[in-house]
Amino acid sequence: MKQENPTLADLDQFDQIIDVRSPAEFAEDHIPGAINCPVLDNEQRIVVGTCYKQVSAFEAKKIGAAMVAENIGKHLRANFLDRPKSWKPLIYCWRGGNRSGAMATIFRAIGWPAGQLSGGYKTYRSHVVSTLETLPQNFNFHVVCGATGSAKTRVLQAIGDLGEQILDLESLASHKGSVLGIMPGQPQPSQKWFETLLLQALNGLDPARPVYVEAESRKVGNLHVPAALITRIRAGACFGVEATLPARVSFLLKDYDYFLADPSLFLSRIDALKGLQSRETLDTWRDLALAGDWAPLVQALLEIHYDPLYQGSQNRNFADYRPQENFLTDDLSEAGIVALAERLLHSRRAQIA
Repeated sequence: MKQENPTLADLDQFDQIIDVRSPAEFAEDHIPGAINCPVLDNEQRIVVGTCYKQVSAFEAKKIGAAMVAENIGKHLRANFLDRPKSWKPLIYCWRGGNRSGAMATIFRAIGWPAGQLSGGYKTYRSHVVSTLETLPQNFNFHVVCGATGSAKTRVLQAIGDLGEQILDLESLASHKGSVLGIMPGQPQPSQKWFETLLLQALNGLDPARPVYVEAESRKVGNLHVPAALITRIRAGACFGVEATLPARVSFLLKDYDYFLADPSLFLSRIDALKGLQSRETLDTWRDLALAGDWAPLVQALLEIHYDPLYQGSQNRNFADYRPQENFLTDDLSEAGIVALAERLLHSRRAQIA
C-alpha cells in the first residue's frame, strides 16, 4: 500500500479515520467510525463558495486557506497533541482533494504517517450504492408477516435474542413503518446514512445462515429500502403471525403509548390519512382521541384502514403470497411474544431437519 494514497480496502490499517468535511456533510453520511474535524465549518464553506462564484477562484482560495489553517490548528490543540509519532490517521474529504490534502500535509510535516483516502467520501458513497445492488443476493431471508399490531418487530427482535440472525429495518430507519409510525425524539436518519447502516448490518451477517426480517413496503417512513434488498426480501419464505383483534389492540395501546400521553401528536399525524379515509371518519377518530377513547379508536383504525391496506399490499408485493405457516396467538405480552418467536423457530428448525 502506498501510504499517501490508501483506498477503502486499507481502512483497518489506520488508527483513526478523520472526516474533514463540514458538520452538515458529516451529519448526512460518513464512513462508520470516523470523527468530524471540519477544516471549514458550515458557514465558512458557504462564504468560500460564494466568493468563488461572485469574485474569483484566487480570492476564494486565499480566504479558504486562512480559515483551513486556523481550523487545523484548533483541531491539533483540542484533539491530537497527545498522539504518539507512530499514530496513523486516515483523512478524507469529498473527493480526496484540497481539504483533506491540507490536513494530511500538516500532519505529515509533524511526523505522523497520515494517509489521504483516494477518491474521498465520493468513492465511499459509490461503494455503498454498488454493494447494496449485489450483496442482498447472498442472503436467504425468512419473512415475518402479519397485519398491523401483530408485534412483528418485537417478534423479530425476540428471534434475534434467541440467537438467530435478523435484519431490523425499522430500528435502522427509526420508524415503525406506518403513517402513524413516527418515534418521538428519534428523527429518521438521512437516506445516505440509512444505506450506510444497512450495509454495516448486512456485512455483519453470515450468508450461510438464514436471516429473519419483517415484511416491509419499499418505504419505511421517508426512507427508501434499496431495490435489490426489497426484491430479495420479497422472494423469501413468509411466515404469518395471526393475532386476535383484542390482542392487537392491547399491544398497540402499549407500543404507541406516547400518543395516549400526548393526543396532539396523534392529531398532527391523522391528517396524513386524508384522501384515504372520508372526512367524517377522520373527524370521528379525532373526537375519540380527544375524549381519550383509545381502545375503540385503535380497533377502528385496524378494521377500517390498516387491515384492508395490509391485505392489498401483501397480495401486491409478495407473488403468490401464502405463508408457509401461520402462527396463531391471543397473547402479545412480552412473554407471549417470546413464546411466539420460540414456536416459529422450532417450526423452522424442524422443517430444515
